[in-house]
Amino acid sequence: MADFDPVEGAESFDDVAASATAVADLSLTENVPFSGPTDDSTKDVAAKGWSERTPFTYEDYISKEFTEWAGNAKRYEWSDEYGDVGPKNEELENQLFNVENMTQAGLKLDVLNKIEVRTESEERVIPVASWDNAGLHPIMKENISLCLYAAPTAIQMYTIPAMLMDKDLIAISQTGSGKTGAYLIPILSKLMGKAKKLAAPRPNVIGVDFDPKIHGVRAEPLVLVVCPTRELATQIFDDARRLCYRSMLRPCVAYGGVPSRLQREELQKGCDILIGTPGRIIDFMSQGHILSLRHVRFTVIDEADELLHADWEEDFKKIMSGGDATEDDDHRYLMFSATFNKECRQLARNYLGSNHIRIRIGRPGSSHLNVEQQIHYVEDSMKNKALYDLLLSMCPIRTLIFVNSKAQVDYVDDFLYNAGLPSTSIHGDRTQREREDAIRAFKTAKCPIMVATGLSARGLDIANIMHVVNYDLPKSIHGGITEYVHRIGRTARIGNEGLASSFYNEKDQDIAFDLVKILLECNQKVPDFLQDYAPSDNRPVFVDDDTDNENDQNGEEQNGDDQDKKDPWGETSEVNAAESDPSAQQQSPSPPGLGGSNWA
Repeated sequence: MADFDPVEGAESFDDVAASATAVADLSLTENVPFSGPTDDSTKDVAAKGWSERTPFTYEDYISKEFTEWAGNAKRYEWSDEYGDVGPKNEELENQLFNVENMTQAGLKLDVLNKIEVRTESEERVIPVASWDNAGLHPIMKENISLCLYAAPTAIQMYTIPAMLMDKDLIAISQTGSGKTGAYLIPILSKLMGKAKKLAAPRPNVIGVDFDPKIHGVRAEPLVLVVCPTRELATQIFDDARRLCYRSMLRPCVAYGGVPSRLQREELQKGCDILIGTPGRIIDFMSQGHILSLRHVRFTVIDEADELLHADWEEDFKKIMSGGDATEDDDHRYLMFSATFNKECRQLARNYLGSNHIRIRIGRPGSSHLNVEQQIHYVEDSMKNKALYDLLLSMCPIRTLIFVNSKAQVDYVDDFLYNAGLPSTSIHGDRTQREREDAIRAFKTAKCPIMVATGLSARGLDIANIMHVVNYDLPKSIHGGITEYVHRIGRTARIGNEGLASSFYNEKDQDIAFDLVKILLECNQKVPDFLQDYAPSDNRPVFVDDDTDNENDQNGEEQNGDDQDKKDPWGETSEVNAAESDPSAQQQSPSPPGLGGSNWA
């Protein structure tokens, strides 16, 4: 399951989607009580080709000497004996660039690259259509090739040249569009040629001979990447390990739930790229002999809309102001997300330069056409039966199931396991070792079904997730349609196809209008039970919640009659820029293969 290529995935997707449609017409609508798992149901699971269940062994979690944390994964270690480029390490290279662990670009990448792109800046951003034209360091180009990135995605086409302008940046693009690469590739490439000059001192001893008391140094990273979840932090760390291969740049990751001693020792070996969650970063910041942010050149906020919410704001302020002794011109701030509402953008302006660049791929908060969305009407009492029938209606595929509470995660996981299905689960009350084991089992297809809460899976990019199930749809007070978009974005990554199945009933009416608009926007079928929420002309209208018409500094709406403002290049912008912002809005020209379509 873990090693089929994009062509095989595309060929199997039609069968998967057809099976899901068939079961929607049959068992999901039959109000037949489900008596629960039986020996026969377990036999049915085996007959469908699902792998054997993996029992949970509590004894495995008793050891206090466990060190195989995701953050301790092997990375390329530099030696002073190397010249400008380090020699190959075949064993590490095979581990880092194993195709089973990487999401390969799918056959429908062109669908993502045809979405309208808008940039807001004082200077025109000229996109790059290929890696050869991107001005990248030779080692970065080699690592990109090893990652099987054949060509840049739309967000990468615009972000790479924007980074060369040395301005702060906000980038908004759909889930699965390559945002992590959009900031890591240009930043790391830019630093590779300057690492020897900019990097802090390193110990000359690594491996088993390293003694932190004798050889340890203070970590003074050049790049700081902040994200909201532990799983996303380790995922970005894995990407950084690949892209830093054979260079002097050394990535580290800091997140909670892991003994801080192990992460502290990694920092003391030298750190140029620090990825982490707010709590653990702040913890190390308070230990000045361990970590200093005074040399940071790039601060990246991934899933920025999540970190700019009120409950993160205090930690966010500490990090953004933490020990930065560099000149403002030397420090760039970058914010990336798939969704970015007006309140978050207004808060972001407190940290970004007034001349920052803004890049939008499509409508903020939208999904894309590569996700087939199917909505099934299922009463709460029938959800277990519906889920079981849905999973057995199709061939075994990697499936991520979302529920709305930690207790529900345990309940659904227990049900699936007792029904004979190879499931695992993850939520915030699990120990970090349990969480990492669950992710590892899901990645390797040891347990190809994972049950999760929405936040715990935020930003996850795991290869070959072909099916996402919303066992519970997110409530409006807990993210609503924004959370829905993030959830279904776990499938159909980087041009691959995927299926998103959602269980709906009357308790989900608070999300119905927004759900129907997303379905119409993505040319998806609106089921009969949601037709009352569809506009009469079936054309969705979205409130213009974007900086194009954003409030001025006094919080007052702009006059809608203020038309035909000129952009900095003397051309009429399609949408007005804010009066308080010197930059203007421009629909960017499309490079070869990058068309434009206007989302209403």
